[in-house]
Amino acid sequence: MLKNKIAVIYGAGGAIGGAVARAFAADGAKLFLCGHVLAPVQAVATELGADAAAVDATDEQAIDKHLSYVIDKSGRIDISFNAMGIADHKVCGVPLLELDLARFSLPISAYTTSYFLTARLAARRMVPNKSGVIMTVSALPGRTGTALNGGYGAALAAKDALTRDLSVELALHGIRVVCLRPHGLPETDTMKDLHRLKASKMTYEQFQTHLAGMSHPRRTMLLAEVADVAAFVASDKASGTMGTTVNLTMGGVSD
Repeated sequence: MLKNKIAVIYGAGGAIGGAVARAFAADGAKLFLCGHVLAPVQAVATELGADAAAVDATDEQAIDKHLSYVIDKSGRIDISFNAMGIADHKVCGVPLLELDLARFSLPISAYTTSYFLTARLAARRMVPNKSGVIMTVSALPGRTGTALNGGYGAALAAKDALTRDLSVELALHGIRVVCLRPHGLPETDTMKDLHRLKASKMTYEQFQTHLAGMSHPRRTMLLAEVADVAAFVASDKASGTMGTTVNLTMGGVSD
């Protein structure tokens, strides 16, 4: 589905970014993988025969420089996928009444800044071709109330809103903007965060049972399932999908 497509993936060294990179590669895309730390990105790139670079996805100059490099190498950018994450796991696990402003604001600032910058800078290079797909990842706390998630839910809701706003402005230029909303992914480090588990007073097994119980099939979604949807949405076969957050909560929440 993605033969000859040029894709840039931010956060490619993480669980979601790496899974999406593998799905994109399997469908024929040429990949430029990025991450704040080069080593995990390089590991995925070596596996897939892709290009790897250390790029801070909240740094406008770093993003712009890397996209210029992609254009020099490949002539265009077809897909920008933002799966960046933040390393401070203590943004979750503290009641809002006890949470300090800096830690509450961190995910809101980091996620929205990164999504805005990567989308805007990619779109500027997509507009001349009147074609492109800009994507990112949300999660259930952006859609429904959850406890002990600090500013994380607010950050994801902002990404959902930005997806709609970007789409309104960019669709007339032939650019689609889409967000994915998975939930529960037990293969990610976020779901194994000991700080949040301690605060919730649940073991990891109990937490997984809780998450699975929220879905219709009583299980959590797998990374490969998210990545397969990402590959489809990034392809021309999903040309009618834009300005929306794709619900991958397996029935956990209805739109």
